[in-house]
Amino acid sequence: MMLRPRRKMRIDTDRMVLRPPIHADWRPWAALRRESRGFLEPWEPIWATDHLGRKSFTNRVYWAQRSVTGGTAVPLFLCRREDEQLLGAITLDNIRRGPAQAGTLGYWIGESFARQGYMREAITAVVHHAFQRMDLSRIEAACLPENVPSRALLEHCGFKYEGVAQSYLQINGRWRTHVLYAALRADRRGKTDVG
Repeated sequence: MMLRPRRKMRIDTDRMVLRPPIHADWRPWAALRRESRGFLEPWEPIWATDHLGRKSFTNRVYWAQRSVTGGTAVPLFLCRREDEQLLGAITLDNIRRGPAQAGTLGYWIGESFARQGYMREAITAVVHHAFQRMDLSRIEAACLPENVPSRALLEHCGFKYEGVAQSYLQINGRWRTHVLYAALRADRRGKTDVG
């Protein structure tokens, strides 16, 4: 069963509004990404030469609109409620229906907003939305083994370690092994101890 949005996609949390990107977000998005480049680059694919450009961002907005309408992804910006400051982004992507009922979570946050609980709040809200509103059964996430803050964040949000994927994604120009996590709607698994 595919749920198509009847109104604009929006998730409210205590401190934030999570919503798809719009064209007016280009300047704040580009500024935040530029300021956080050194913080983000070790964990992301290599940025294209036009990564921060207006045309590239316009394509990102159109992709987000098509994805939400088509039910294939839910790309959201994290906007602080008090002043509409852009903090980062979270995307539920690769949404698979039918017997899988699953999606893959990805996220980033600007360096100056890291470790303040914003991403934990966003992940919790998106996972709840995916399970309760979209009727998904499984949310997957992956990160580099040495990304201790991201691993701790996922575990704090109820994701369980499931294993390792060799050469999973190209990060910063190299094929990198990732650790895999998942959250299940009806999770009866106990706490996992990972090293």
